[in-house]
Amino acid sequence: MSCLALSLQPANGSDILLQTREWFPPARALGALSAFRQTRRLLAANKNPQSSGGDDAYAAESIGDDPLAASSGQVIVGVESRYRIVYRLVNGIYVLGITVADHDNSVNVFDCIHIVNQAVSVIVTACRGVDVTPEKLSRKYAEIYMALDIVLRGVSSIRLAAMLASMHGDNIAKMVHSALNAENKIRGADNWANVEVHSVEQQTGIEAFSKTSFELPPETLAAGDEVAASLAPVSQPVAEQQEEPQTKPEESSAEKDPFAASEAINKPQELVGGFKKTRDPSATDLTLALAGLEVTTLPPPEATQSTHINVEGFEGNYGGVEFGTEQASIGETFEAFSDAWGGGLDPSEFVGTKTAPKPQGLGGLELLQTGPDGAPKATVAGSGAGTPLESLLVTKTEMKGPEMYISEVINAEFRESLLARVGLMGVVYLRTLPPKTSGDKETEFSFRVEGTSAVKRFVIQNSCVSTLDNGMFHVRTASADEPIPIIKYSLLPRLIPLPLRVRLIKRHTGSLLSVMIQYASNPDLSAPLDDVTFTLKLPVDPTLLNVSPKAVLNRSEKEVKWHVTEIPQKGTPGRLRVRMPVDSSEDDEEIEVVCYVQFAVQGIQSLSGVSLHPASEGKTDFYEVSHRFESGVYICN
Repeated sequence: MSCLALSLQPANGSDILLQTREWFPPARALGALSAFRQTRRLLAANKNPQSSGGDDAYAAESIGDDPLAASSGQVIVGVESRYRIVYRLVNGIYVLGITVADHDNSVNVFDCIHIVNQAVSVIVTACRGVDVTPEKLSRKYAEIYMALDIVLRGVSSIRLAAMLASMHGDNIAKMVHSALNAENKIRGADNWANVEVHSVEQQTGIEAFSKTSFELPPETLAAGDEVAASLAPVSQPVAEQQEEPQTKPEESSAEKDPFAASEAINKPQELVGGFKKTRDPSATDLTLALAGLEVTTLPPPEATQSTHINVEGFEGNYGGVEFGTEQASIGETFEAFSDAWGGGLDPSEFVGTKTAPKPQGLGGLELLQTGPDGAPKATVAGSGAGTPLESLLVTKTEMKGPEMYISEVINAEFRESLLARVGLMGVVYLRTLPPKTSGDKETEFSFRVEGTSAVKRFVIQNSCVSTLDNGMFHVRTASADEPIPIIKYSLLPRLIPLPLRVRLIKRHTGSLLSVMIQYASNPDLSAPLDDVTFTLKLPVDPTLLNVSPKAVLNRSEKEVKWHVTEIPQKGTPGRLRVRMPVDSSEDDEEIEVVCYVQFAVQGIQSLSGVSLHPASEGKTDFYEVSHRFESGVYICN
């Protein structure tokens, strides 16, 4: 603020009045006033306050040619805490405004000067002229104190004129509370007497209406009863219900008033299906309410329990997955952790010239038959000397039309045998006819997606796919050589089927570290898991290593790798064992062992249960080829 304090200081004598803001300490204001008085005395004795040096507690910086000689001016006082004092001399009384010494122009000095001028107007009006003396000021001390308090906090010229007009007389309350009506009074809208009468009448009217009570007319009460009867029907006694059939013929014989109220408001409002109260104790209200409605049966209590898979040789229950609040919180925590755990589905992924990743197949050798009856006999018999080698090895079939398939990546993390987090992301790919074959003709057809009850998020590429509601989609795109990702989706963590359960057990006794990995396949898979790779990260490079069954040791990466050709769907769990000595100096540290699992399956069904079908039965708009799912971040620690 520009002005911190106002004070009235006589030329000779103690200070008369000091008014400060709430956050400005009065002790500092008194120090500034004492420094101002000392400066006046030094200048009156023709002494330069600057000559005493920095040690003088009342050093002052003069502003102007001859400070304190005129009736108004400014002076900066103080050594450590420097203040600027704007003063005006009125008949031996100094009206002082105290503010900070601004060297960076952060304080508006002219605003402080304006407040000092308003304070001068207050004391001149209180003393009825410029003959201002301490005796006259003491007679109007209360009015001056309140007026300077209002002026210090900022006051407009209109309100200042109203305050000065009400200075003489018992008008301190009007001076304080005249902010609302002061401008109307000064501009001539209304005088103070009328405003006061109006405010008194308004207050009297409010009190009178708050104590007044009146009764409603009978017609209003009757109308309210009709509305209440329509909203909440009142049950009638049995005797009245028996009398009603007798009175109805008489009422019908008489001529009815066309403007009479309808009798429908007196009838009880029927609910859906016209529920009636029965006295049969065997039938409850709930069973009657559910009668005729299709109610989904609740799952048995065993379905809400943890999922346990009994595995021989395991300590405790294997594969327990809790679907309680803790598991939900874990799922929510890791849900948006990365792309691996259900995040990353953003429509902006389709923006730009990104090439879809090629499916990691067998490089064009998918149709190669490697059994004893591998090559067709006719081809082998008819192969001559000039037959190309490609015709003998690969029998590649041409595309009949657009093909669609699903590629899914499942990520899971096990901590010992408990599932910590899981996520599945799937992509629906469209492979169009090559531009050379189709002649740059657009591919356009409709299809529907089923089995999406477990899908959490669904993102489509709007540039070539449009939704038709109820799981129907329409595709229209140009031909391309590479597969086009048209739909991406993620599954709810608690509804993701796990193709493989993994458990890791570690025992560290003395200088010997033993690790066992146990795994079991999901019996609900459409086909057994083939070519599964287990990679165990070792804490140190082993000097002696005992593994069962045989494995491959990579000393540079400190890892042991097993390759399992096939994991049966229903069978005993497999076991992978490792035993190795570790340094005794590492006994106190926690040894971390992590197992990574890699697998890829290609079949006629997707892991998530999502399936693709033509829009209409019996019509082949596209050809559904084998789907694929593979492991992403599949670890156990």
